Amino acid sequence: MELVDTHAHLTYEPLAGQLEQVLSRSRLVGVRRWITVGTSPEDNERAVELACRIEGLRAAVGYHPHYADEIGEAELQMLRRTAAHPRAAAVGETGLDYYYHHSQADNQRRIFRAQLEIAAELQKPAVIHIREAFEEAMSILEEYRGRLPKVVIHCYSGNLEQTAEVERRGYFVSFTGIITFKKAEEARRAAARFPLERVMIETDCPYLSPEPVRKIQPNEPALLIHTAAKLAEIYGLSLDQFARRVTATSMEFFGLE
Repeated sequence: MELVDTHAHLTYEPLAGQLEQVLSRSRLVGVRRWITVGTSPEDNERAVELACRIEGLRAAVGYHPHYADEIGEAELQMLRRTAAHPRAAAVGETGLDYYYHHSQADNQRRIFRAQLEIAAELQKPAVIHIREAFEEAMSILEEYRGRLPKVVIHCYSGNLEQTAEVERRGYFVSFTGIITFKKAEEARRAAARFPLERVMIETDCPYLSPEPVRKIQPNEPALLIHTAAKLAEIYGLSLDQFARRVTATSMEFFGLE
């Protein structure tokens, strides 16, 4: 069995300080490919450097909405260059976050559109972060309909109505360990109705450790197996059957060998 962790932050502590051990544990359980996701100018550079050095690793580069107030034209030009790197598999994560409001909404929208423009120019997939901003994020994505090759809503936990809209648009979704949480019934109902051929899985590590280790240890790629097992159960498949299908989807989405 092989799995792809399609959204990890391997440049973040505590993972970055013990990366060799983290990836060794990951390989042992069959998680042998990873997308490490940049969120700031410096983080993007580190992500690409890791992708150049580690077999099976690719980068996604972008500016998280939390940093939108700090991003100007120079940073956008830097991102355009970084995203064009052959080891950069996608643009993002980008999007809107109206839960924390770490950056002004106007700047979040401006930077979101600028990154979608880069993804469209380079014809690379877009990795989207949405929190408390679903309708507005969908409206902005609609402006790029037909121009973006692929879109994934990462860390997906939308309700049934939102899930129907995401499905209608042909977007992909990526589920995290949230799907294993005891009170995540709505997320599990959403997963059950979403087409399996557009489903991927991720850790979003070091955050969102799944059950049964939630709140016990930082998340890491090896723990993706718990998310995979829960989704296999939801789809009525064996773990091996689910792994084959979700891995094929992830490989095609990110253009992995």
